Amino acid sequence: MSTPGRPKSEYRSAQREGTPVSTPWVALRDVVEPRPGTLNPAAWPDDPFIYVDVAGVCNKQKAITGARTLKGAEAPSRARRQIRHGDVLVSTVRPNLNAVALVPESLDGEVASTAFCVLRATPAVLPQYLYFFVRSRLFVSRLCKLVAGALYPAVTDAQVLAQTLPLPDLQQQRRIVDLLSCAQSVLRLRRDIQKNTARMIPALFNDMFGNSMTNPKGWPVVPLGSLLRESPQNGLYKHKSAYGSGTPILRIDAFYDGEICDLTALKRLRLDDDEALRFALAPGDIVINRVNSPEYLGKSTLIPALAETTVFESNMMRLRLDTAQIDPRYMISMLQTQRAKQHIRANARRAINQASINQQDVKSMPVLLPPLARQGAFARCADATTAVIAKQAEALIAADATFEALLARVFQPMKAAAGTAASA
Repeated sequence: MSTPGRPKSEYRSAQREGTPVSTPWVALRDVVEPRPGTLNPAAWPDDPFIYVDVAGVCNKQKAITGARTLKGAEAPSRARRQIRHGDVLVSTVRPNLNAVALVPESLDGEVASTAFCVLRATPAVLPQYLYFFVRSRLFVSRLCKLVAGALYPAVTDAQVLAQTLPLPDLQQQRRIVDLLSCAQSVLRLRRDIQKNTARMIPALFNDMFGNSMTNPKGWPVVPLGSLLRESPQNGLYKHKSAYGSGTPILRIDAFYDGEICDLTALKRLRLDDDEALRFALAPGDIVINRVNSPEYLGKSTLIPALAETTVFESNMMRLRLDTAQIDPRYMISMLQTQRAKQHIRANARRAINQASINQQDVKSMPVLLPPLARQGAFARCADATTAVIAKQAEALIAADATFEALLARVFQPMKAAAGTAASA
C-alpha cells in the first residue's frame, strides 16, 4: 500500500520496527493529568453548551460525530466532564465497541458524559499517541477482560488508567504518530471513495428516470401487484433449536442498500423438502422486510445467483416479478427511492418499537414503469457500478487490515511487559 508524502521504503521500514524492546511501559495514570476537570452546565440554565455522550462517538470512525447543543437546564445528570482540545475520550461502557475519540479544537471547553474516561496528556506524551494506543487491540482486549455487569458491561476510570503503554521518547512518538496518521488517511480516503461510489446508482436512477416523487418524465405509474407473476410469499419461521446446520437462510441483517453483504456468512437451519421448495429463493427474486423497527421497515434486496438452495425468514416477503414488464435490477432501485419509502411509511401499522406492512400494502405500491429497454440499459450500468463498489469494498478491507496491523505492531507487548500497573 502506498501512502501520500512518505517513501515506500520508509513506510515498510516503519512497519518492521514496532516498539523497541528497550522502551519502558508505564501506566496511563502516569502520563495523563489526574483531574481533567468538571463542569455542571445546569448552573447556567439559559446558556447553551455542546454535549458529547457515548452515542455521539462513532466507533467506526473513532471520532465525535454526534455532539448536541443543549441549554444548561436540559443538561443530563451525566454531563459533568469538561473537555479540552487534544483530550482523548475513552468510553467506559461496553469497551468492546471501542468508542474513543480525540477532542477537536471546535469542542474545546465543552462538556462530555461521565461515561467517558478523559485522558489529558502531560508533556511526556503526545495526545495523538495516546489516541492511537487506545484504538489498539491490545488496549481493547485488556479492558474486555475487566468488564463487570452483563446488562450494562462497563469498566471504571481506575481500570482504564491502570493500563500500561509503551512510552518511547517524544521524537519516536512523533514518528509513530506520523506513520499511523498516514495509514489512517488512506483508510479515510477509501471510506470516502466507497461512500461516493455508492451514491452513483441512485444518481443514475434519478438521471435516467427523474425524481420518483414528481415523475417529471411522465412515465406510467402502476401498482406493484400488477408486475408480479405470483402472489407475494411470507418467509419461514423455525424455532431457534432448528438452527446450526443445513440450509442457508436469509435474515434481515444480511443485506443493506438493496444488496446482500455476504452469502457465505448466512446462518443455516434444518428443514424438510417441502419447506425448502416452498421458501426457496431464486435469482431475480426480491425480498422485502415486512416487520421491523420503523426506520428499517421495507428494507429490500435483490437475490443474485445462488450456489445452493437458500430460504428466507418470516419477517420478509418474497416478490417474483414478471420480467416481461419489469427488470429486477430496476425494481430494486425503485424500492430505494423516496416514493417507495413514503408509501411504506404511510401504510405501516405501528406498535411499540415496531412496525409492519402486509402483502396488500406492497402490492398497492406505485411504481414508475418506463420502457423495458430503458430499464435494461439502467440495469447494465447499475451492474457495472456494483462491480466497482465491490472492488472499493475490497480495497477498504485491505486498508483497514493494514492500519490494524500497524497498530498491533507498534503497540505489541514486548517480553515481560506488564498489562496493568501493579498498584491499580
